Amino acid sequence: MSELKQAKSALISVFSKDGLEPIVRKLDELGITIYSTGGTEKFIKDLGIEVVPVEDVTSYPSILGGRVKTLHPKVFGGILNRQDHEGDVKELEQYEIPQIDIVIVDLYPFEKTVASGAAEQDIIEKIDIGGISLIRAAAKNFKDVTCVSSVDDYAEFLELLNEKSGNTEIADRKKFAAKAFNISSHYDSAIFNYFNAEGDINSFKQSELKGKELRYGENPHQKGTFFGDFDAIFDQLHGKELSYNNLLDVDAAVNLMNEFKGEAPTFAILKHNNACGLAQRDSIHQAYADALAGDPVSAFGGILISNVEIDADTAEEIHKLFCEVVIAPSFSSEAEEILKGKKNRILLIQKEVELPKNQVRTCLNGVLVQDKDLKTDAIEDLKLATSNKATDSELSDMIFASKICKHTKSNTIVLAKNKQLCASGTGQTSRVDALTHSIAKAKSFDFDLNGAVMASDAFFPFPDCVEIAGNAGITAVIQPGGSIKDELSINYCNENNIAMVMTGTRHFKH
Repeated sequence: MSELKQAKSALISVFSKDGLEPIVRKLDELGITIYSTGGTEKFIKDLGIEVVPVEDVTSYPSILGGRVKTLHPKVFGGILNRQDHEGDVKELEQYEIPQIDIVIVDLYPFEKTVASGAAEQDIIEKIDIGGISLIRAAAKNFKDVTCVSSVDDYAEFLELLNEKSGNTEIADRKKFAAKAFNISSHYDSAIFNYFNAEGDINSFKQSELKGKELRYGENPHQKGTFFGDFDAIFDQLHGKELSYNNLLDVDAAVNLMNEFKGEAPTFAILKHNNACGLAQRDSIHQAYADALAGDPVSAFGGILISNVEIDADTAEEIHKLFCEVVIAPSFSSEAEEILKGKKNRILLIQKEVELPKNQVRTCLNGVLVQDKDLKTDAIEDLKLATSNKATDSELSDMIFASKICKHTKSNTIVLAKNKQLCASGTGQTSRVDALTHSIAKAKSFDFDLNGAVMASDAFFPFPDCVEIAGNAGITAVIQPGGSIKDELSINYCNENNIAMVMTGTRHFKH
């Protein structure tokens, strides 16, 4: 048989009718018999177009409150028969089963119902049974049947109808079959994850329907794709498309600034996923100025983020800096116009959206999955380890430094003073290297470390770090504790008038 097939019939059973009318009218124009059920049937009738109720085919009404409508041998026989199989052709004739050449389905919105916070029974009722079965049957038999499995594919299918007047080639049908199994596998994954919310079944399933091909990956010779709904998190006001590296930096910026949500105006500048400048002040203008002062060299080409609206004065200062991305919950109209002065500068408004609570990364021939580090160190968590007590100002700075430390690559040391990042040692192979690097960097930008605080993402196995820090003028230290040699560092601090608090929580970021 020829791979080119002329459709003579279509079964339509959809949740979303958006964009369906032109398809139905085209099918009618082409003389294609339309079968349908329930709300879809009524929709087609209301257009003045002839439609055959599925009940007329099955001689069986819709039962159980609509739970069973299309689940019948006369429906699935019409879809699954092999048109070039003599036995199948005879059985269709014997049992008076109509041939179905096109199946159009749009599933109940299970994920949207879950996201809405609906009651469990409402969620369960949005698990599509008939629709998913129709999709799988039609896709399996793509040799003879065209399967349209989502409202998102209506436009493409209509284009195909217009282009080929109801004819389809095997490549067309196979493409739509692939789309169908993409839909069905995603749908089942969402349902499984709902039922396995507590993680009792040790199985990992993650599905993203929206994939955006990027210009390249981390480097130009690598292919890159982003799978996710970027528009759900941001409104992009201006600028070029985000790159692979932009997206990584934006992710780091958002997670870091979430630590300061609802607090006084805070501004951060990131480079290569690490903060190179961060300050909290009474105004966002001053917060930006002091964040930039933390490392004006690294800030070049950086990612900027604010926890409050960016005003015109702040925008004027930002505009002087070459930066890739600026993120804020809002921009004043004047600020927006100023920052749009650079053609490629990306401006993002961050929406109030809850981010996933787990992290996934590839590892060897599989993936590693873990809970996100959602623990933010707080004053009430701190255990004073030394006889020397920290001042209120030092305690405030230590919590500030700890938040930055948590989002900086290990091994790391963070130095801070007066709610300003002085320097950090990022991703070093030893904690001593991280500390000496951060001290040298702070001094290179003329920071006075006398009275500064030090935060570490993990414990000190030896007293060398607190000694080096004390010699640099640092007066208070925050660290997780937990080393069998904690007392060595505690003793040094006691002998040298340094306050030390322990959080009991390690914040490695590899």
